[in-house]
Amino acid sequence: MTKKNALGRGLGALISDANEIGNSTKESASIIEVDIADIEANPWQPRTTFDEEKLSELAASIKEIGIIQPLTLRKTKRGKYQIIAGERRFRASKIAGLTTVLAYVRIAEDDTMLEMALVENIQRENLDPIEIAISYQRLIEECNLTQESMSDRVGKKRSTIANYLRLLKLPAAIQLGLREKQITMGHAKALINIEDSNIQTQLFNRIVEQDFSVRRVEQEVKRMNESASEKDNIDKKNFLSEDYSTLKQQLSDLFKTTIQFKRNEDGNGKIVIPFRSDDELEKIINILDKAKS
Repeated sequence: MTKKNALGRGLGALISDANEIGNSTKESASIIEVDIADIEANPWQPRTTFDEEKLSELAASIKEIGIIQPLTLRKTKRGKYQIIAGERRFRASKIAGLTTVLAYVRIAEDDTMLEMALVENIQRENLDPIEIAISYQRLIEECNLTQESMSDRVGKKRSTIANYLRLLKLPAAIQLGLREKQITMGHAKALINIEDSNIQTQLFNRIVEQDFSVRRVEQEVKRMNESASEKDNIDKKNFLSEDYSTLKQQLSDLFKTTIQFKRNEDGNGKIVIPFRSDDELEKIINILDKAKS
C-alpha cells in the first residue's frame, strides 16, 4: 500500500526523501526520541505569536495521547537540535511536562533550513495573513525564490501569493488590525485598492467602529475611486483649459486675429484661424511660410 504523504506538499517538494521516514541511511530522516532539554527554538521561526489558550489545549491533548506527529529537527555541531518544523508542538509538550519527544532528525544546512521552515509553516500552521505575507517576502529576499517557484513549493496559485505580498504595502495600523482580527483578509484586500494611505487608514477606522461587511467596504472603495477619478478629470480639464487659453492668446497675437479652438470630449479638435480679406489671408500664409523655414 502506498503510504500517504504526512509531511505535506511543502516539505515533499523540498526534500526528496520526505516519505522515506523509515530509511535509516545517513542522508535520510530518522525518528528518534530526543530530550526536550537538548532542543533549541528555530532562529528563523516565521511565527511571532502563539495563542496561549490553543497551546494549552494542545498540551492537554499531548498529555492524554502523546504527539501524533513528530517534530522535525536538525542536529547542530554542538550536539543540540534546532527545530525545523513543529515549534508549537514543542512548546505544548513542555507545558504538558514531557521530558522527551519523538522527532525526525534531518540533515539540513543553514541555507536550506530557513526555506524549509518557512514553507512548512505556510503549508501547515495557522499563521495570520501578515505572518504568511512576511514568510513569502522572506522566501523572496532571503532564499532568492520567485513567486513562480514559491507557487510550486507551497502549492498555491501565484495570484494568491501576490495578494498576500500586497498586504505588506498597507499602513502599519491596518496590518496590526489584520493580525488582531479586527478586520478580515477580505477587508484588507479591498483596502489595498485605495492608493492614498491616509484614506486607507480612515476607512479602516470606520470598518472597526461601524462593523462594515466586506461587501460594504468594496462599495466604499469603488465610490472613493470613482470620486477620485472624477476629480482627476476635472483637474485635468482645468489644467488643459488654462493651457489652451495661453496658447490661444499667443496664436492670436501672432496672427493678429482671434484664434478659435474647437474640441470634443474624445480629445479630437481643430484650430481655426479666421480672416476677413485676401490681405489677411496672405499675411497668415506668410507667417506660416516663415514658420516652416
